[in-house]
Amino acid sequence: MTTIAVAGATGVQGGATARALLAGGHRVRALTRDPAGPAAEELRRLGADVRHADFDERASLDAALAGAGSLFAVTTPFGTDTATEVRQGRALLDAAAAARVGHIVFTSAAHADRGTGVPHYDSKAEIERHLRATGVPWTVIAPAAFMDNFASGWTLRGLREDTFAWPMPADRLLTLVPAEDIGSFAALALRRRDDFTGRRIDLASDALTATQIAAALSAATGRPVGHREVPLSHVRTRSHDLAAMFAYLGTTGLDVDVTGLRRAHPEVRWHTFADWAAAQDWPALLAPDPREPVPGH
Repeated sequence: MTTIAVAGATGVQGGATARALLAGGHRVRALTRDPAGPAAEELRRLGADVRHADFDERASLDAALAGAGSLFAVTTPFGTDTATEVRQGRALLDAAAAARVGHIVFTSAAHADRGTGVPHYDSKAEIERHLRATGVPWTVIAPAAFMDNFASGWTLRGLREDTFAWPMPADRLLTLVPAEDIGSFAALALRRRDDFTGRRIDLASDALTATQIAAALSAATGRPVGHREVPLSHVRTRSHDLAAMFAYLGTTGLDVDVTGLRRAHPEVRWHTFADWAAAQDWPALLAPDPREPVPGH
């Protein structure tokens, strides 16, 4: 049985991919910087071979990829920057090529190949170009907006006050996909290499307006959630990258063929946003965060 290496296995996309592969009975080598952490321990319990791998330590990548037949590759600029993401992505892909990995599935971003000007889309486009130059058979999957982000960060803080605070107009469609569907699709592409080699596929499983998202969140949480448009100027004070992304989402938008994906790949068992929202533990998520200051104190 071929060993499939999964980079970023303790992260959102890598974790979902590793779990989907393990559930399908595949031999998974989970690559992570923290092989002793709780997420790594959970993957080990599920049957993964957990290995240390650091994108900034080529020797660790060479050791972790030795003998692997395929690789799921993921990169991120968040926590560092886009230049670091590109450098680390190239290092991972070069190590995979040197290890003679037979197929690489790289997860990018929907529309990253369209010259959007969004920094973290453009960095992924640069890694995509490097992937093609390695000569290794490749597949690029490119997810739209993550549903999982609606249960964290500023969105979750807003929901605690019955507000869906989102930097897009109320009537603008947003294409969405949960990590579980990304992992299922990545596992499908890794299993069926011949069907997916040389293809770049934008991924989404639903498309809703901000008003519809608020209504779905209201139904799932049992609270009267209303949409409030956050000004891009406010987002820009936190991140120019994210402000550029929301400007693109609010104007051009991410057109992904949700219906076509569902028809062509029913084995993925795609989730609607309502499906995803209904599966979240909202009482726990919406409980007051003890780390946040109490108003007036």
